[in-house]
Amino acid sequence: MTSTNVRQIAVFSLAFAVFSPHAGAADIEAGKNKAAMCFGCHGSEGVSQNPMFPSLAGQTSMYIENQLKAFKSGARQSATMKGMASGLNQKDIENLAAYFAGVAPQSAGGDPDLAKQGKAKAAMCMGCHGNEAQGRGQFPRLAGQQPAYLAKQLLAFQKGDRVGGPMGAIAKSLSEQDIKEISSYLGSLK
Repeated sequence: MTSTNVRQIAVFSLAFAVFSPHAGAADIEAGKNKAAMCFGCHGSEGVSQNPMFPSLAGQTSMYIENQLKAFKSGARQSATMKGMASGLNQKDIENLAAYFAGVAPQSAGGDPDLAKQGKAKAAMCMGCHGNEAQGRGQFPRLAGQQPAYLAKQLLAFQKGDRVGGPMGAIAKSLSEQDIKEISSYLGSLK
C-alpha cells in the first residue's frame, strides 16, 4: 500500500467519523443522570406537577438546548436557571435535551369548560407550535403544560417581561379570559 493510499484511507475515515449521523450523538443515559438536578422543580422525569415550572418531558431537543444556552448566557432571565445552567457544558446541554425529548409527555389537565372555549382560540398557536401543540424545532411543546404556567408566560409576553418572535404581539391581542381558555385547552392536551 502506498503512502497516498494510506492518506486517502485516513481522510475517508476521518470524514466518515465527522459526518456520520452518530458522530457526537447525545448520550441519553448521561442526560438522564444529569437530569436528576432538574426533577426538584420540573417534576419526576420532567413532568411538572407545579404550575410555577414547565414540564420538560417531550419538549423538542432544540428548544431545550436553546433555552439552556439562553439561561446560561443571561439572554433569558432567571436567577435559578442561570445558576443551574452555568455549570453545564455543551455536551451536558445536548444530553439533557435528548433525554427530556425522549420522555413521554402527559396532560396537565385544565378546566374542561374553559378548555372547550379555548380550543378554537388556540388554533393560532398551532402554526408555530405544531398541529397538536406538541412543539416543533425551536418552538416549545405547549400541550400538557400546567395551565397556570402557560397563563403566566402569556402574561409575561404581553407585558414585555419575556420576548420571543411574534409572541409579544400575539399575547397583547389576548384578553385575560382568552388566556385562561387557551391555557386550559393546551394544558388538557397530551
